[in-house]
Amino acid sequence: AANVSYASRCLSNMNAMEKKLAEYKCDTNEAICLKLVRFPEDVDDDSTAFHPEYSHQLFGDDEVAFGYKGLQVQLYYSAGNLSTLFKVKYTARVTEKFDCVEPDDVEGKIRKIIPLGFCSNSDDFISLLEKEANFKPFGSLLHTYKVHSVEEGADLTYQIHKADLSCPGFREYHERLQTFLMWFIETASYIDVDDDRWDFFLVFEKYNKDGETLYATVGYMTVYNYYVYPDKTRPRVSQMLVLPPFQGEGHGAQLLETVHRFYCNSPKVQDITAEDPSENYVKLRDFVLVKMCMALPSFSTEQLSRGFRDEMATEAREKLKINKKHARRVYEILRLRNTDMSDEKKARDFRLEVKKRLFGPYRKNQRELTKMRKCLRPEELASHISQMDTRLQHEELEKSYQEVLGEYRRVLERLAQA
Repeated sequence: AANVSYASRCLSNMNAMEKKLAEYKCDTNEAICLKLVRFPEDVDDDSTAFHPEYSHQLFGDDEVAFGYKGLQVQLYYSAGNLSTLFKVKYTARVTEKFDCVEPDDVEGKIRKIIPLGFCSNSDDFISLLEKEANFKPFGSLLHTYKVHSVEEGADLTYQIHKADLSCPGFREYHERLQTFLMWFIETASYIDVDDDRWDFFLVFEKYNKDGETLYATVGYMTVYNYYVYPDKTRPRVSQMLVLPPFQGEGHGAQLLETVHRFYCNSPKVQDITAEDPSENYVKLRDFVLVKMCMALPSFSTEQLSRGFRDEMATEAREKLKINKKHARRVYEILRLRNTDMSDEKKARDFRLEVKKRLFGPYRKNQRELTKMRKCLRPEELASHISQMDTRLQHEELEKSYQEVLGEYRRVLERLAQA
């Protein structure tokens, strides 16, 4: 009985300890506060803060920091040059009375991803804001556009620049800029900027403050120029980020189209691709490429009704550096736009054409099955045949078609609003 009583006491103590320790766990996505600061009063204005979507690269899959109550990590950047204020605050921290429990080194983890030269007190940071008037965008201006702001009641001006490491101060600026990737791209990693095959494209807002023209960082894209035998290059989009305060305003589409048009002018460029594109990037690319291809003669309403042809792929590649796979997708989206889906025959023709393309991988499976028949034992063959069941293939094909149709319709909705 004494042993049972002792065991239950131990268990009770452990539960109490666990409960106590749980109070010292903080969600790092909530604890980390990011700001793009234009005015000194922004520093204490909570409404200007935004938070990471991801922090697992620093704080593990649970995205939790242990050892603190009321943890707040301040990572504030001046709007243009991205001069940085970095402070860690908390209301309580675990002490020695918790045996063998160490608080996470939050400051140390974040120091690994932010470059040296940051401020650690607000007064020093605010004094740096006065130098923002000296900050000018890097590189050469490619494109200027306006976006209407309901909040401001006016059109705001934005610029897209192409930069490289020869621009004075750009290397250091890029080191500060890329820190945002860790918080907003799930599989982010830093690039080797010393490789001269990188191109950098930057978006800035041009604004006025006390009669002076200033610039605020909006977003950017990095592109790597791969070699294609014998004398071409294939630019591949590596990273693309529009900072959260500017998302949903059309800057991503402006940036991607500007980058495409920049490479269109180079006869050395074969086509433009993307490295491991996210779902959101694919949506954006669909919209931009459809918008661009609509101006091509081979994608006219008359030509679309004749089906996808080599002339489309050739014109898309030569004039817009779009590869055949993407040209085919653009064709299908524009074909849907011109198809009366309430007409049973037209809807069926469209469906069969898309499914014919989607059936490609299944057809490959059938070819593999034919080869297997010649070299596999009956029991091995049976297991493979069951995996390639025809009814299942038809179900998967229909599911794929419905998904694609949904994607295409979303592109066309955005196109109608543009």
